[in-house]
Amino acid sequence: MSDDEDMAPAVKKSRVFYGSLEEKERERLIVDAARSSTTGSDAVKAGIEAGNINISSGETLEMEERVSERQQEALAAFERRRRARQITVSTDDAEVKAGLRALGEPITLFGEGPADRRERAMRRLEAARAQRDVAEATRAIRQQELHKNLRNLNNFCSQIGDDRPISFCHFSPDSKMLATGSCYDNSWRLWDLEVQEEILHQEGHSKGVHDLHFHPDGSLAATGGLDAFGRVWDLRTGRCVVFLEGHLKEIYSLNFSPNGYHLATGSGDNTCKVWELRNRKCLYTVPAHQNLLSAVRFQPTDGHFLLTGAYDNTAKIWSHPGWTPLKTLAGHEGKVMGVDVSPDGKLIATSSYDRTFKLWLSE
Repeated sequence: MSDDEDMAPAVKKSRVFYGSLEEKERERLIVDAARSSTTGSDAVKAGIEAGNINISSGETLEMEERVSERQQEALAAFERRRRARQITVSTDDAEVKAGLRALGEPITLFGEGPADRRERAMRRLEAARAQRDVAEATRAIRQQELHKNLRNLNNFCSQIGDDRPISFCHFSPDSKMLATGSCYDNSWRLWDLEVQEEILHQEGHSKGVHDLHFHPDGSLAATGGLDAFGRVWDLRTGRCVVFLEGHLKEIYSLNFSPNGYHLATGSGDNTCKVWELRNRKCLYTVPAHQNLLSAVRFQPTDGHFLLTGAYDNTAKIWSHPGWTPLKTLAGHEGKVMGVDVSPDGKLIATSSYDRTFKLWLSE
């Protein structure tokens, strides 16, 4: 046997990479893009030298370096993953819900699991971080553009929405639908703004529909009627999924809590009822005022308190849960017609029949 045959064949060592290959893949894509642009420039030069391309000035036109659409998408995907890895979100579902609540987001959406909820929290945090990084000058320019657009508002659409006067209208949380209702024909309608047509005409109340409020995730809508009943509707099927019976007089206002499963209703029987939608029962009846309730509102960020307004010229704040009275907002000389809480939860507004509105702030 020869010496060559006695030698054992060299074993090829395999390469083991630790960590992500993202950086190497990004470098490869950039190199490929540079090569493709260089190849194009060389081809132009060769064509000029061969006399196949004639340029009268004797100058060459530099080809714009463009990365293919596929390469751009790959780079954008790598960038999104890199940013997502920089955002730390707990894997504990309870902490994720608490974080969403602090950001003013619904803690859960219909059909959403823990993994989907965590991904939504990451997207929301990324958007908040991007907004924080915007320069003050850029924000001022955007504000000026917004004001300019508002001054240029024109009538985009006019639609006959009912046979009788329309009493209210509300946008859905995703701004894709509009709900309208009438106190005169006992029904409400849902309009698809993208398709530009009515998708639901819902009858169910025996008297006029006085108020409507969308669920935080937009899958449900609650209506309060002058028949003293409340109803919760599934907007995908148009069916009433929860029937709220308990008030002795008309329901004038209702509002979903940010947690998605508590609903408050204000009635002409001077009470406010809080409903637990998970077991479809009245959780608590608040003997709120000495006259009919005109408005109810939960704190929009986390629902830690409930605000009610009534025809006894006052508004009141109630703890949630517990429903103990925290403060009576007295000062109006007429009926309190409407109340609201600012999105950050710091300001409270009340409007009255005495032609004034008042802002309330904790000292």
